[in-house]
Amino acid sequence: MFSIAENLQDLSLRVQRACEQAQRSAKDVTVLAVSKTCPADAVRQAYAAGQRAFGENYVQEAVEKMAALVDLRPHLSWHLIGPLQSNKTRVVAEHFDWVHSVDRLKIAQRLSEQRPDHLPPLQVCLQVNISGESSKSGLSAAELPAVAQAVAALPRLHLRGLMAVPAPAEGLAAQREPHRALAALWAQLRAQGLALDTLSMGMSHDLEAAVLEGATLVRVGTAIFGSRPLKTPSPTQTPLA
Repeated sequence: MFSIAENLQDLSLRVQRACEQAQRSAKDVTVLAVSKTCPADAVRQAYAAGQRAFGENYVQEAVEKMAALVDLRPHLSWHLIGPLQSNKTRVVAEHFDWVHSVDRLKIAQRLSEQRPDHLPPLQVCLQVNISGESSKSGLSAAELPAVAQAVAALPRLHLRGLMAVPAPAEGLAAQREPHRALAALWAQLRAQGLALDTLSMGMSHDLEAAVLEGATLVRVGTAIFGSRPLKTPSPTQTPLA
């Protein structure tokens, strides 16, 4: 029987070793525990082991989980990393702390309009289709600069950075390539005056490659919670951790 606490310890060592190789501080990399399809009790166990940031793919499942963990709400940071449809933006704006999967200006505008005034600004990342896959959501590199500037100007949002889900690749060198490309786009936006600080990239199988290319947040599910049955995603839904 796997232990979530032990898995988090092992993951921390993986991140630390990758940071040492990259000559970076492990403090500069946040682990986002992807708790999609996991019961609330698993989140509670991870919290007891020191984990505070959790990622969810499915809005309704996440909101139900938040309700079951309402006693921990002041201590947790909830991140939506799955595709976001227009009819779900209000629920997301009212419940989440972060959204990593903003892939259209329209979605950002709705989140901005629907973010309650009593809550702090919603932290957002723009999703980039870094591998150019037709099956995945995300902005193209050509679309990115204009959308980034527009999103950064919206009230009630705070544009933090970029997110991507590269095509699967074998071997460290091949895995590093798309992460390097995303980091280059991030650097270009920073050079244009956008105060970005987040590169959400890297998952259980390729976090080392992502850290070597500058990831500040890695989205890890299986390496923490173990294998679990996944919901059958719709054609527009791609597992993100």
